[in-house]
Amino acid sequence: MKDSQLASRVELSTFLEGVEKRAFKQAVYALRTDEAALDAVQDAMLKLSVSYADRPPAELPLLFQRILQNVIYDALRRQKVRNAWTTLLSSFTSGADDDSDPLDTLTADSDAAHAGTPHAQFERARMMAAIEREIARLPNRQREAFLLRYWEEMDISETAAAMGCSEGSVKTHCSRATQTLAAALKAKGIVL
Repeated sequence: MKDSQLASRVELSTFLEGVEKRAFKQAVYALRTDEAALDAVQDAMLKLSVSYADRPPAELPLLFQRILQNVIYDALRRQKVRNAWTTLLSSFTSGADDDSDPLDTLTADSDAAHAGTPHAQFERARMMAAIEREIARLPNRQREAFLLRYWEEMDISETAAAMGCSEGSVKTHCSRATQTLAAALKAKGIVL
């Protein structure tokens, strides 16, 4: 009877499909590139599937968030070391050979709403882009607490467990994040 309480393959797959887009966005905020974020999410999903597939479905969200945060921290540490060495080694080479194309950095907003007037779609996309930019500017721990609490809809104790900190720290980080976001958005003329 105990086996019926464990997550089935279908439940694990359904959970991973449901959390994929939010986890990717969370990783993008932290790692700043789509490629690094995709690698982090895939790595976290693989670790959850390999090491924790035998857990009950109710435990999967907290386990996944903790794994994802650890993968993101590891990637940030690797980036920091790589950047230090790249900066050091770049001083020995000439920087005249820059093949980057500014048009490569432009992206289309594929998540734009399909309903409503073009003006309403534009305003909605502009507001969401501003919100996302401000979330990305938050300090790491504030962003993490904010996304877990309000995006992943975890309660304070679940967020504290996923972040590896006290409930008081979660409350502090969330409070500071919401105050910072509200002030930044108000300064841009966006009132929610």
